Amino acid sequence: MKNQNNYHPVARAVKFALAASLSFGISATAAAQEQQAPAAKEQAVEKIAVVGSRSAPRSIGDSPVPVDIIGGEELSKNGNSDMLNLISTTVPSLNVHSNPISDAATLIRPANLRGLSADSTLIMVNSKRRHKASVIAFLGGGINDGAQGADLSVIPGIAVKQVEVLRDGAAAQYGSDAIAGVINFVLKDASDGGSIEVKQGETYEGDGTSTEIAANVGMPLTADGFVNLSMQYKNVDATSRSVQRPDAQAFADAGNTAIAPIAQIWGSPEIKDDITIFANAGLDLGNGGEAYMFGNYSERDVTGGFYYRNPHNRPGVFSNDEGETLLVAQLDPNIACPTVNITTANVLTQPDYLLIADPNTEVGQNCFAFNEMFPGGFTPTFGGNITDTSLSLGTKGEFKGGWFDEILYDFSGTVGRNESTYKMTNTINASLGPDSPTEFNPGKYIQLEKTFNADFVKYLPVGLYEDLTMAFGAQWTEESFEVVSGDVASFQVGPLVDQGFSIGSNGFPGFKPEDAGVYSRRNYAVYSDIEADVTEDILLGFALRYEDYDTFGDTLNYKLTAQFRLTDDLAMRYSHSTGFRAPTVGQANVSNVQTNLSSGVLVDSALLPPTNPVSVELGGTELTPEESKSFAGGLVYTPGDFFFTLDYYFIQVDDRISQSSKINLTDANREALRAAGVKNVDSIQQVSFFTNDFDTTTQGIDFVASYSTNLLQGRSSFNLAYNWNKTEVDSATAITGLDKVSRLENDLPNHRATFTWSQSWDDISMFVRSNYYGEYQGVHVDWVGTPGSPGTEVNASAKVTFDAEVSYFINDAFIVSAGAQNIFDTKPERLNLSAVGVPNGEFGAKYYETSPMGINGGYWYLKGTYKF
Repeated sequence: MKNQNNYHPVARAVKFALAASLSFGISATAAAQEQQAPAAKEQAVEKIAVVGSRSAPRSIGDSPVPVDIIGGEELSKNGNSDMLNLISTTVPSLNVHSNPISDAATLIRPANLRGLSADSTLIMVNSKRRHKASVIAFLGGGINDGAQGADLSVIPGIAVKQVEVLRDGAAAQYGSDAIAGVINFVLKDASDGGSIEVKQGETYEGDGTSTEIAANVGMPLTADGFVNLSMQYKNVDATSRSVQRPDAQAFADAGNTAIAPIAQIWGSPEIKDDITIFANAGLDLGNGGEAYMFGNYSERDVTGGFYYRNPHNRPGVFSNDEGETLLVAQLDPNIACPTVNITTANVLTQPDYLLIADPNTEVGQNCFAFNEMFPGGFTPTFGGNITDTSLSLGTKGEFKGGWFDEILYDFSGTVGRNESTYKMTNTINASLGPDSPTEFNPGKYIQLEKTFNADFVKYLPVGLYEDLTMAFGAQWTEESFEVVSGDVASFQVGPLVDQGFSIGSNGFPGFKPEDAGVYSRRNYAVYSDIEADVTEDILLGFALRYEDYDTFGDTLNYKLTAQFRLTDDLAMRYSHSTGFRAPTVGQANVSNVQTNLSSGVLVDSALLPPTNPVSVELGGTELTPEESKSFAGGLVYTPGDFFFTLDYYFIQVDDRISQSSKINLTDANREALRAAGVKNVDSIQQVSFFTNDFDTTTQGIDFVASYSTNLLQGRSSFNLAYNWNKTEVDSATAITGLDKVSRLENDLPNHRATFTWSQSWDDISMFVRSNYYGEYQGVHVDWVGTPGSPGTEVNASAKVTFDAEVSYFINDAFIVSAGAQNIFDTKPERLNLSAVGVPNGEFGAKYYETSPMGINGGYWYLKGTYKF
């Protein structure tokens, strides 16, 4: 047995300093590394992981659970400026879709770790829980329908020291949302130096031009602390991977000169004035104590595409009988309007239409069709302003004396707020007729979270190989979701509603005052976490967490971990855990009623809370947590400069939360609701709600290998990462629908891999990365924006893309870089639907939107960096 009393005092002090982070920050780790040579320091940072254990931070080879470490330097070797894209190119089990026309999901894109929804991965900054975004992905591409995760786009790469991706269920350690794993962003904490970066790039097709300016500076905070500031400002133009829709082209061929060259745009949205500021500060208080603070302010404007409104047959605007007759408004009840039968390919040329469009006649002055305002139809633009703020404050250190002697503590408080304000342009509230504005503010969502933590660690000499680490603590959280109503015109019932014109800003009606409100929830948690090196070769850990919510009740979860070192170079690891994901306050309370026409009759299609009487009549119940069981086992092999891990995982998730299909109300449903005293049920025809409806099993394999050596008179490193992942729906009801089951199981590729070769010399460095995307289900939405009809899916082929970058060090301060992503402009799977009876181009897109490699093709960039 190792003598516990013979530790060198400095070594024991360093261990205590490391553990003081409590897996909630690595400033102590950085302090311990400051005495190392720069190369050794960089290597240590890239191999030390904080997440996954509340003992002292471990090298990723000694971790009993799989952790990916992405250093800040590696993040900078990438043309992407969006954090989602930065880490997805490095972690194969993380997938990100483009979501070109997906309502709010276009503004804040969801990401999927190990094939689970975006809100099944816990996001942390400096190991503090990050607040969720205010956007609920109502159109989340199947796997993310109804998901409400954090907004990773607000985190600039220049602010990040390293990213730790824990690929293992960790709800028993960190609480809700950690079913798939944890992504922890560790902010830079240097007290001097800094850098400025300027980057310009665009796609091979000449669009998507991006301009980015980023800066980082470290400053001392007295002689005992630091302030590290980061800023990023960028603008990104929209892209278009579209073809002209056949119906729009037919109008142009018939002489309609108001048709845009591309009527409906599929591509990345425009991002304007995207600014984010991150600050990270720490101060040594003496006697082992430290105060810390970090936070951010971020804001951006995003504008995306929407669906084309056909000027002959758009319901509620141009026609209510599928284009047989034109919808004409009678503005003066005393003046009759002629019936306009659409008998040609261009109604604008018909004499009966010209009669009502003539402003010089009595009929023309008092009869109105929206073709007069939009002769070629119209395509709304959907966008919004995203504002994100957060602040974390805390103090940590070590108690002295008595039973509390040598207990490490960390007291902290965090508040985070995300606000999404929506905007619609180039659209109308048809019920207002010619008086309708064409720009609307439909309202906003606000997500606010407050979290307070008290965390402790104590080392206990119990006669084992090393001291037993006992961690314990408590957490209190308050979460609120607010719906703010839109401007009156966005939801107003105008005077033409009785004539069959639709209500609200067309495409995204505003939130009504009755939809508005603030909904909140509180919960508290207590936990215990024990870890011990039982022998020199055996590490065991156990975690237990109890959490109680004031809405649905409590939950108890546990986790077991073990590592067995078979030789100096080879180890086995294992973990088993239970977990949960609490339904968000937004999912439990959000409502959004859209008014549309069905068979010529105005009806409401309502997303309602699951406890609303209408939802209950259709089978809705109060949401309960998703519950999971996870098993994982793997090997770690680390001989010399070679690093190799192979891990298998198995995740069962029961009672998964998602948005139901739209359900038609029957007369019997309405009668029962009237008897229960529910009002206005006659106007509601279709209802959807969030529900715990289905169970899934996900299993997969992660393989990671790296090797470094001297090669070509320089230093080379090779990194290979591979993931196989498969999800199966074990049970589901008609509420989920067969289409969603298929998308959950097949949309993401089962196989993904990356291989990177990095090479450096005295004045030049370069890297080449290959990206493999396995077969996946190609799916696209149809021209009215609903999921593609069964039979339009295809088995899309596998693709390989290549990225490369070359940097030249002019001197110690200036670096110039040139690079490209998808350097050979490999195209994703092209839409080809003629085989199933759908005309090619019907959707207005070139490629399937589920393409895991995106749809934009090749992208080049130039970058200049100044370091000081």
